[in-house]
Amino acid sequence: MTVDAGHDWSHIVRVVNNAIAINTSERADDFLVQAGALLHDISDEKLFDKHAAEKELLDFLKSINLNKAEITILLEIIDSVSFGANINQDKELSLEQKVVRDADRLDALGAIGIARTFHYGGSKNRLLFNQNIPPQKYQTKEEYRNSDSPTINHFYEKLLKLKDTMETVNGKAIAHQRHEYMLGFLKQFFSEIGEEGFIFEM
Repeated sequence: MTVDAGHDWSHIVRVVNNAIAINTSERADDFLVQAGALLHDISDEKLFDKHAAEKELLDFLKSINLNKAEITILLEIIDSVSFGANINQDKELSLEQKVVRDADRLDALGAIGIARTFHYGGSKNRLLFNQNIPPQKYQTKEEYRNSDSPTINHFYEKLLKLKDTMETVNGKAIAHQRHEYMLGFLKQFFSEIGEEGFIFEM
């Protein structure tokens, strides 16, 4: 099986490290946070057969003698991390969910976020930019998943929105810095293609 380079082991390590850093101020359960960060992509439908992965994960968690409460919390963490899973921001999250979700979202921001975005867009042979194709406002996970808009649009459709979805003190601080870095990148990008000052209206 080929692993998506944007969701490989180095991504997992970064998310775990982000979660540890975030949790120094949040004081959520360390084991659940780190386990949730390690496993957060295990049943991602973009990467695996969701039902088969969930069954394998459940069997594994039982085999290491986690109790029912711990298993339930871990499954809830994993189920709540992705952007599409709570696209309307209408679900109340536990502290552990907030820490792990913030940790994962940080890896979609800043220099790493830019690199991952263009890697993914390139793998799908998407246009870099087309000023006549505006960013979309997705109402459902399916709309978001099925989009094939130009790569630059992804900044407006998701990445630039992430700063305001962060739930933790450290997550918000790190996200702010990475958000500003992405704005600088976009300013430079539009300048280089002769569209200085261009901005999509959202």
